[in-house]
Amino acid sequence: MKRWAGQCALGIVVAANLISLLAAQSAVAQSPAATGDAAWRQQLAEWRAQREKDLAAPDGWLTLVGLEWLKSGVNTVGSGADNQIHLPAPAPIHLGLLTVSGKPPMSQTIQLLAPGGGFPADMKIDGAPAREGPLSVDDQKPSTITWNGLTMVVLHRGDRYALRIKDANSPTRTGFHGLNWYELDPRYRIVAKWIPFTPPLIEKIPTVIGTTLDMPSPGAAEFALGGKTLRLEPVTEEGEESTLSFILRDLTSQTTTYQSARFLHTGLPSNGLDKPGTLTLDFNQLENPPCAYTPYATCPLPPEQNRLAVALQAGEKRYSH
Repeated sequence: MKRWAGQCALGIVVAANLISLLAAQSAVAQSPAATGDAAWRQQLAEWRAQREKDLAAPDGWLTLVGLEWLKSGVNTVGSGADNQIHLPAPAPIHLGLLTVSGKPPMSQTIQLLAPGGGFPADMKIDGAPAREGPLSVDDQKPSTITWNGLTMVVLHRGDRYALRIKDANSPTRTGFHGLNWYELDPRYRIVAKWIPFTPPLIEKIPTVIGTTLDMPSPGAAEFALGGKTLRLEPVTEEGEESTLSFILRDLTSQTTTYQSARFLHTGLPSNGLDKPGTLTLDFNQLENPPCAYTPYATCPLPPEQNRLAVALQAGEKRYSH
């Protein structure tokens, strides 16, 4: 009886200790830090899912099938072999004519004219039935030409104009099978020191087509990673005043991530752009530029100061077609 009683008492002690351990683990799991980590992971999972959805949308980057440079004079557009600009079948043999007149670059006018027989019945410009006349080439709101699953806009690039063509039925979109990501890693969620530029700098941002963009940079984010103090300079884009855009490259570009660059978009610093403060950089949100999915995008490249000699093993990996 005493032996049994001793074993029973020992069992009670072990059980009590086990209950205490489980309670402690439960308390840790429900701690603010753990709860915050779970919320962060859920938020990023939702962000990644939305990113894939946006890429695969009927007008997403996976639909970009052409970037055709316009010459002065008349540029015929259609699926027929006699056109200067070829559209994928089953587009109309002759869709229209794009004319470029005036002196380059800013005094030029782009007009859309009807082919012989008129515009196709279901062709539209900015949602209304197609009509002859000048097109807007404003990057913020260019005229949009549509025919069934095709979407076309004229863009101004450097001292030239190009017709960007998207096809909702492109093989890149219909064959899309998701993106490749690093596992989420909280070590790459970093609070950086924000150093404002007074006045803001104008960064010279190179592009894949050999042009240079003049983009304002309001400051620099300075942080420590891998025993090194690093610095990145973002730019701001017109119409996106509440977002900072980092164009960068790191050592993973040699092995597992897109070779040219990756992008990181953040909110504003804690005390605004013009005062010292902090800025959260979550490199788990690094994403590929459009050029990773199509050869017809005109992507910016990272300036020299944003080419990091460390490996950021976070965010989006190379795209597998």
